[in-house]
Amino acid sequence: MDRNIRTIDDVLQLMDGLFAPESDRWTAGAAGWWDGFYADRSRAVPFFVAKPDEHLAEALDRGVIAPGRALELGCGPGRNALHLASLGFEVDAVDLSPAALAWAGERAAEAGLDVRFHHGDIFDPAAATAWSGPYDLILDSGCFHHLPPHRRISYLALLERSLAPGGHFSLTCFAAGEAGMGSELPDAEFYGEARLHGGLAYTAQSLRAIFADLTEVELRRMRDEPPASPRFGEPFLWAGLFRRS
Repeated sequence: MDRNIRTIDDVLQLMDGLFAPESDRWTAGAAGWWDGFYADRSRAVPFFVAKPDEHLAEALDRGVIAPGRALELGCGPGRNALHLASLGFEVDAVDLSPAALAWAGERAAEAGLDVRFHHGDIFDPAAATAWSGPYDLILDSGCFHHLPPHRRISYLALLERSLAPGGHFSLTCFAAGEAGMGSELPDAEFYGEARLHGGLAYTAQSLRAIFADLTEVELRRMRDEPPASPRFGEPFLWAGLFRRS
């Protein structure tokens, strides 16, 4: 089909199409891949546990983040969204996978918590009409590192549009230097290979450069939480907290 490129969105969508289908985990077409991923709930997947990220829970306990409106991007089975709702947040949570959202909805019902779960692509304007800012907290635990480099433009625009002045952005993503946990290829090489190798790993320097318009509150490796801990923590991940001035 002929395409006349006129806008930035046209360019971004064209670049989306450069990736092989099995690598396309950030658009609506990836729902089937993620549904298969969540099909067996008994698998030993670290983030299948019903526990909040340790750095998020710590910031909440310390009062760094106060209850308000929250948006979770790529919520999966809802572990962080449910924790926020239990503390009095008004929560919107978005994911591509109906299977993940079904699991999250079951967890919410069992806990008697109210979370507005939304099915859709976080960059799809039609899907985004179901949720809108400003939000006092935007949370991402594992979505950002599955985005191809060009979609950082869309991601930063989402934060600019949706995060309230003084609001916080909590990020959990792959850390560079961990074998088998994210690719450290230069951005351009992902386009030549047409795949993301399971996700992108970031250095502290690159994260600070990408989110330079936000004020860094904390950026460290996530703590390794033992199985008996009420919090989720894996040391191959970054634990980041930023604030909008």
